[in-house]
Amino acid sequence: MIAALAMTVVVADVASAMAARASAIVVDAKTGKVLYSADANGRRYPASLTKMMTLYLTFEALAKGRISKNTPVPFSAHAAAEAPTKLGVRAGGSVPVETAILSIVTKSANDSATALGEMLGGSEDNFARMMTAKARQLGMNGTVFRNANGLPDPGQFTTARDMAMLGIALREHYPQYYGYFSQRSFLYGRQRINGHNRLLGRIKGVDGIKTGYTRASGYNLVSSVADGDRRLVAVVMGGASGRSRDNQMAALINTYLPRASTRGGGDLIAKGNDNPIKTLAKVFLPKHDAPTPDAKPATDDAVVASADDDVQDDSQQVAEETKPVIQIKKVKTVAVAAMAPPAKTEEASAQVVTAYADPSPAAPAIDPVKTSSVPSGWVVQVASSPTKTGAQALLEKTSKQAPRVLADASGFTVAFDKDGTTYYRARFGGFGSKDAAWKACDALKRKKISCYAVEQ
Repeated sequence: MIAALAMTVVVADVASAMAARASAIVVDAKTGKVLYSADANGRRYPASLTKMMTLYLTFEALAKGRISKNTPVPFSAHAAAEAPTKLGVRAGGSVPVETAILSIVTKSANDSATALGEMLGGSEDNFARMMTAKARQLGMNGTVFRNANGLPDPGQFTTARDMAMLGIALREHYPQYYGYFSQRSFLYGRQRINGHNRLLGRIKGVDGIKTGYTRASGYNLVSSVADGDRRLVAVVMGGASGRSRDNQMAALINTYLPRASTRGGGDLIAKGNDNPIKTLAKVFLPKHDAPTPDAKPATDDAVVASADDDVQDDSQQVAEETKPVIQIKKVKTVAVAAMAPPAKTEEASAQVVTAYADPSPAAPAIDPVKTSSVPSGWVVQVASSPTKTGAQALLEKTSKQAPRVLADASGFTVAFDKDGTTYYRARFGGFGSKDAAWKACDALKRKKISCYAVEQ
């Protein structure tokens, strides 16, 4: 019990540190030029910013005539049971698509997002695969989605840069539906539901897009600004409170909107093809499951840069304005934003710790939920199985065979595709370094347990 409590404290500290390292980006939405960047490629938990992609795929279905604003969205028992905030529709009930959209952009309703995902994807898991595939089509190479609403999942992550791309794509590709993001409230029956985005009506030109919060993510916000001929999309992730996040966003808008171009235009984000499953097979799932070499790699303490390396001071910000980070390449009539991908795009490790404490009353939550935290790093893989249940059984068996070696480790499974078939890796995470993972694997091998260490 003491060991478990100690691990809980360590992992909670990791999550707190991750949330404290705020990242941000400001992009000229007419030219694609990056006006400001602070750790914009750093991996972050999206929280309810996830719903931006859920709405992107909903708008796509509306535009293609697959659904209409009045199409009933059924709520399964799974959707109805989602954690607050939510609309509160009972299992077996339904609401029109437009009501589901409005509940997401204002209340950030988790149940509505899940219900839309299940309707459009057949299941939420399949819809999450579609979301990730669409992210790749848009150039969001640092993002993986696992659910439709942003509730904590150990494998779900994104970057500020990717969220800026999605914000631009929503306006460019579906301007006919973009007005939903400026909705500050709506009537649901006799109840008026107010929105969470406090910058709407407070900062001139702000017309959306989305807030997000979990304890692990901190306070997130994507804002779109249109003032005269100037347009910006700005992202702040990992804010310490809703107020400080909003103040940071306001300062970024006030500083960089006057520097945005009054010219330019045309699509900055490629629409991609219409087959998300095909894209998924090409770029989302690993092409093979090859083990690491038997030889132990040399320790390289300089592999991971400090989180502060990308933060620009005032003098560096001016210099960055003359050097676009997002380069726009004209391809016929479509301009594709080619952004530098982050260093890692694979799934995060899956050690989960639940924090039940509510956010401080001094910093009211935007989307209050029970949250998970995930320390990334080196893991040990012991086997693969054609079924998730089989992989979990292998984890349990290995834990019993080597309880001391894996006392502080956490088992999890990761899906991968091989020759058109889905398999599941059985892995243990929670190792503090490359050496710790290799030592654990060496100890397992002495017990005749096959394994290899890998960083994810």
